[in-house]
Amino acid sequence: MSASSTTTGDRSAHVAAAEGAVLRADELVAGYLPGVDILNGCDLHVQPGELVAIIGPNGAGKSTLLKAMFGLVKIRKGTVRLGDDDITGMGADKLVRRGVGFVPQTNNVFPSLTIAENLEMGLYQAPKRFSQRFEAVVDLFPTLGKRRNQRAGSLSGGERQMVAMGRALMMEPRVLLLDEPSAGLSPALQDEVFIRTRQINRTGVSVVMVEQNARRCLQICDRGYVLDQGRNAYSGSGRELAQDPKVIQLYLGTLAGS
Repeated sequence: MSASSTTTGDRSAHVAAAEGAVLRADELVAGYLPGVDILNGCDLHVQPGELVAIIGPNGAGKSTLLKAMFGLVKIRKGTVRLGDDDITGMGADKLVRRGVGFVPQTNNVFPSLTIAENLEMGLYQAPKRFSQRFEAVVDLFPTLGKRRNQRAGSLSGGERQMVAMGRALMMEPRVLLLDEPSAGLSPALQDEVFIRTRQINRTGVSVVMVEQNARRCLQICDRGYVLDQGRNAYSGSGRELAQDPKVIQLYLGTLAGS
């Protein structure tokens, strides 16, 4: 089965498939500057327990889509829903409380704080749960427990990424939004990030993941979206997208090596 093109404007498949989604975006138009739209009608949904990838060329709006859903970019049209609740434009602090975690690509740790203090910052809205949640997070990332008193600024890029992901998990999110978690890492550390992401997903956390390493991302995701110029270009299972001749020709050849 081939990935489906969504460039025709027919949203019926999305509307039907998005029923019961834990997080969904409908016809989002958003941007950073007045009158300049980066997103031009994006749709996305993630079902409970799914891992969903967002891929596409540079400037396609991938990170903007994540930030718009997390209240960091102004939405001009369209809606974002968490379960049955309309969360369009809701502030990030409220979204964290409602069960949405977000890991930005850069500046995602507090370098002067220790690993434990970074994780504590992830639980500032519920500090009494620290011991319980710390144990759960270090079960996923054992190194963080062993080096809990080390300052985050002295960690490698891959280790910082684990701290950032761990901090986002402290509030026990229903959905985790990851913005290019493998960016700038060596191939071995990239693979570690993908393995950890899948482990997080298997604990029941729905994951939406923006990635430039498209081929590797499509190997682990349940479904994927290809964005182009702020619009949905293709969607399908990871395998469908990875094997679709048009997706390969138009996107995968420039997004990642063979």
